[in-house]
Parts: sequence; C-alpha cells; structure tokens
Amino acid sequence: MEMTVMQRLSNALRTQRAERAFGIDALSRIVEGYLPDNLVAEVRRAAEFATSVHEGQRRTSGEPYVYHPLAVARTLAEMRMDHTTLIAAILHDVIEDTGVSKESLALEFGADVAELVDGVSKVTRIEGRSRAEMQAESFRKLLLAMTKDLRVILVKLADRLHNMRTLGHVAPDKRRRIARETLEIYAPIAHRLGINVIRTELEDLAFAHLYPKRYSVLQEGVSAQLGDTKKLIREVEQKLSMTLREEGIGASVVGRQKNLYGIYQKMRRKKLKLLKVTDLLGFRVIVSKVDDCYRALGVVHHVYKPVPQEFDDYIANPKANGYQSLHTACIGPGGHKIEVQIRTRDMHHVAESGIAAHWQYKQGAREGHKQPQARAREWVASLFDDFGNASPLDFIENVKIDLYADEVYVFTPRGEIRRLPRGSTPVDFAYAVHSDLGDHCVAARLDGVLEPLNSTLVNGQTVEIITARHARPNAAWLHFVKTAKARSAIRNYLRQQREDEAVRLGRRLLEIALRELAVPASVLKDEARLAPVLAAHKFADVEDLYAAIGSGQRLAPLVARHFLPRDARAPDEAGNAAPLAIEGTEGLVLDYARCCHPLPGDDIRGHVSVGRGIVVHRIECKHVKGRPQDWVPLAWSEKVQGDFIAELRVKAYNKRGLLARITAELANAEASIENVQMPDRAGGEAVEMRFIVAVKSRVHLARVVRRIRRIEWIERVWRA
Repeated sequence: MEMTVMQRLSNALRTQRAERAFGIDALSRIVEGYLPDNLVAEVRRAAEFATSVHEGQRRTSGEPYVYHPLAVARTLAEMRMDHTTLIAAILHDVIEDTGVSKESLALEFGADVAELVDGVSKVTRIEGRSRAEMQAESFRKLLLAMTKDLRVILVKLADRLHNMRTLGHVAPDKRRRIARETLEIYAPIAHRLGINVIRTELEDLAFAHLYPKRYSVLQEGVSAQLGDTKKLIREVEQKLSMTLREEGIGASVVGRQKNLYGIYQKMRRKKLKLLKVTDLLGFRVIVSKVDDCYRALGVVHHVYKPVPQEFDDYIANPKANGYQSLHTACIGPGGHKIEVQIRTRDMHHVAESGIAAHWQYKQGAREGHKQPQARAREWVASLFDDFGNASPLDFIENVKIDLYADEVYVFTPRGEIRRLPRGSTPVDFAYAVHSDLGDHCVAARLDGVLEPLNSTLVNGQTVEIITARHARPNAAWLHFVKTAKARSAIRNYLRQQREDEAVRLGRRLLEIALRELAVPASVLKDEARLAPVLAAHKFADVEDLYAAIGSGQRLAPLVARHFLPRDARAPDEAGNAAPLAIEGTEGLVLDYARCCHPLPGDDIRGHVSVGRGIVVHRIECKHVKGRPQDWVPLAWSEKVQGDFIAELRVKAYNKRGLLARITAELANAEASIENVQMPDRAGGEAVEMRFIVAVKSRVHLARVVRRIRRIEWIERVWRA
C-alpha cells in the first residue's frame, strides 16, 4: 500500500512538472511571441481538441498522453514554425491512436493539417509483413509525404526528439531498438536537411541509451581533459570579440563543447584515443556580411595559430543541405586545439534550422532560406526516382547509404562541380552524371592520368570517364561504389540479367517437362492451348511464365500437366475426386507443415521436399523466412473441404471445471479435439494448456477462439 501511495505522489509531481513545461498555457506563451492572436487561438483550439480525443490515454511514464504532442509542438514553436505545422504537431497521433479519421481532421482543421498528420502516421498492419518491413513501409510513406510538404519531416523529427528525451521509461530492448533507429535514420536525416539544433541532441540522447557505458566514460574523459571548460570558452570568446571589434568587424562569438557523439565518431573514424582528439571545443563567429567572413578569418588566424591543411570554405562550396561557413582549426590557450566556424547571420539561421528557416519569422524568410528547402526537395525526389520501385527493406537500405555521405568535390572536364560522398570512385561519378555513362564506363582519367575504376576520388580532381559501347556494369563494382544511385543502377542491371537467364532456363525446363509427358513443344506457340494455362497461373504472357519457372516460383512438371488433354489427366484433375485443397497441385503429393499448421484462409507458401511432395507452410512461419527462391507461392482452392489441424494455447486461472468448460465450448463450436496437454502439476494461480483441434478454416478457428474467450477464467487464447 505504501508503495502505491509513493507511486501516485511521483506520478502527480511528474504531471505537474509536465503541465508547467508542456501544457497548453506554456505552449501559448511561446507562440504569442511571433504569431498573431487569431493564429494563436487556432493553436489553442487544436490543443484543446487533442486533450479531448486523447482523454484517458497515458504514456509509459504515467503522465497524460497529450503532454507528448504538446511537447512536440513546443519544440517546433521554439524554432518559430508556422501555425499549420504547430497544429499538425499537436494532432500528429490522433489518426493513429484515436478514432479520428483523416477526413474529419480535414474538415475541422484544414486539408494541409490532415495531410501532415497522415504523413507522420504509421501504415496500418499488413498481414504477413514483418516488423522490419512495416517500419520500412512507414518510413517510405513518410518520405513520400515529404515530396508534397517538407514540414511533415519537421513534425516527425520533433516527435522523435521528445520520445528520445523520455526514453528512460521504456523497456531496455525497445529502448535500444529506438536509439539505434534514431542514430541510423533520423539523426542523419536531420543532418541532411541541415537541422543541426535537433540533430546534435538526437545523436547524444541515442548514444547515451545505446551505449551507456561508453557515453559515461567519454563524458568523464572529456571533462578531465578540458578541465574548467567554462573558463577556457570565456577566455577565447572575449579575446576574439575584442580583436574583431578593434578591426571594425561587428561580430558575436559563441563557444561550446562539441557533442559527445561527434567526438565518439571521430575517434572511431580516425582510430584515435581521446587524448589524441584535441579539437573538443568549437567557436562560432557570426558576422553581418560575406566579406566580413573572410576578414574575420584573417583576424582569427592572427590571434591563434592556424593548423595547416585544416581549412574548409563551405561558403564558396556549400554542402548538399545548404550549409555555408568557413571552417578553420587553431591552437588555442593552453595548447588546446579549437575549431572556429565563421558565417553570416543568415547562414547561421540555415545552419541551425535548415529547411525550417523557410517558414520562420512570420513567413518572412529571406530568399537564401529557400535554398535548403529546394535542395531537400531535390534530394527526396531523387530517392524516389532512383529507388521508388524497390521493396521497402531495399528502399530503406539505399536511403541509409545516401544519408551517411560526407562529401568530396570534384570537377567534370567542363569545369562543373559535382558533390559526391567521401570515398566515391569514378563509377559513382559516372552514374551521378548519367546512368548511360555509368553503364558503359571502362576507365577514368583523374587530372589527366589514367586510373582504375575503383580509385578513390579526392577534393579538386577533374574526372573524365572513358566509355566503350560494348561495356556493361560489373557485379564486382558493388564492392567499392559508395553512392546509393550507383549501387541501385548496378543491381537493377544484374537483376534484369538474372531475369533474362530465368526466362531462358524456365523455357528449357518446361520443354523438358512437356517432352516427358509426350506433349510437343509446339503447344507453347499455340495461343488456344496456351491461354487457359496462363489464366490458371495468372500470368499475362508466356515470358512471365518462363521467368516464374526459371526462378523457382512455379514447378515445370506441374505447369506441363495443364497442357494434357482433359481425358489424359489423373482422376483428380478430371474432376472425379474430392475437390482440391490447394490450387494447381493436380497429381502432386501434398503435406501440411506441423510447425505452423496452415488452415484455409491463411497466406501460404510451399516447399518441395524429397519424399513428402509439396510441404505447405503459413507465410508467417519462421521456416519461410529463408531463401525466397526455394519457396513456391500457393493459394487455397475456393472449394476446399475437410478438417485441418490447428494448435491453440490457452492461459487461464486454475479453477475447478476449467477443462470441462473449454471442451464444451469447443464442441459447441463444432471443433473436435485431437490432443490436450496440461501442466504436469496442479496448483498455482494460472495454467497454460495446449489443444490440438480439427477445424474447417481460419474463420472457423477464429469462431472457436471467441467462444473460449467468453469463459470468465480465461486470461489469454492464441494460435501457436
């Protein structure tokens, strides 16, 4: 009882703190600072609507669920986003977690809000899809929504940020999975879109949850190495500010310790120990004009000695996300290496907010703020151009490859700049210019010198691709290309080659099977004989049929039997026997897998097994997860009859007469019991029983389960 009271007190205090930080009033105070009163009223109305529809829902931490969407909106309000984005953030979970539809949301708050909320919502569960496939499909849906409105990703990133801030209340396994997903997908997306204010916090939070010991050790090591960080930062800020002022350059200087995940990544990338990582501090010099950036650079180098070969001009050569700054490294006080970034105020807004800069300041963003948005649209559009037809898992893999790119700048023979991921090769360059150039490249000249195709490109090189008409992509290229576009193009070519080979193999196998049945191969050219066979197997033309046979999706002997005259087929094929259970298995031995007990109505696959014929499995069976080419797609016949075995597990309170009640319900549901397994020892509050039952179909089994669940002692019933 005492523990319950303490928990209630803890939850109450947590709710009070959340109310102060993330309640409607707290959000309104921020929004009132930059939006007119009528739009503030709309934001409040959305908050009240969310409070109503989320009534009774609570987060894992115990606080009311509505504080989460309000916290998401607060993050975006602090970035000064427009009222449509704020309303979408407040309502971002209502389609997924409440009974509110997209249509009713559009009527209440407008089509733009409804589209943004729908873009953030996960796809509904699809039968037969794994968790990974569903997550990948939801991610593709999110990116597709970005092609229409980039604000959808801002809502998603703010959503992920608040989830990461409160991840401590989640179970450890789920916590690690979410943290890994954040590091692999969402933090890189924030980086790609230039939203560094969110990216750095996502990285550090995910790092702390995924590798808590490494995070703790690194945090202590950095503190020990820097000593009094605040004093050191204040000294550099004051000295640079004073010197810049003396030179007539109006500037603000802000120092900070670099984020721990960035330090960790540098240690891994360059194989360094912490003592060798000297640039743990970074400083930003913010000036008014571009000319002042280069003047300030001279002042910085005069005050602190620059480190050779550690200067980058991202003003002349902006990054793909629109980021612009001058970067230099210097030796600061006490021999500490410091990094200095010099940029204008406009560049700083873009560097911190990326695509969000376009909507900031009452829609009054300057023309330069539109550039990150245009670049982001081009990037998302290119993803769907290159990988739009890929499977969900392949799509997300290609996006990850594209996201992890640091950049190298090279030139075409005409002097045009091309940005490529660091580590790219001439093959990547060729595909970046044009797919045909990549498909036919044989060698490259780098700064006029003939080099192999797997050479690594470096900044400033001029790349000339040498082609040959007969040349084609090579599978070995997949071992060294870096860009997702090149990898996708090579795989598509190789896949097409495999399909062509599958067509040739399938035709050969079918001709052999026809010969064994004494059917002439000429039937394959007889449209009258061919049409019913194609219709039976649901193929548009004979090439698709050959490809299916060659890739193992159809069995040549089974297809060949369809070319026999009706009177020459087996009795069951002529319709003189019981109806078939599985379509297209005439004359073949069928066996039903005991590992998953498939029922009519289940999605099924078949495996050809020596001595057992075709073994039928449910598609979600763990044994179906293997090599796809080893499995044959199957479908239940519409006229299937007979009883099929299913396994039920029942967890219930151990009450007298429990088994009798269950068996009575099974009998009433017209299901027969083949076997029952009870726990060896009686006693205890709960027992788990295993029933092997015979039913007609999946629908029949569902009816059986519903009847058992009516028993008041039942805790859970599930199909094994």
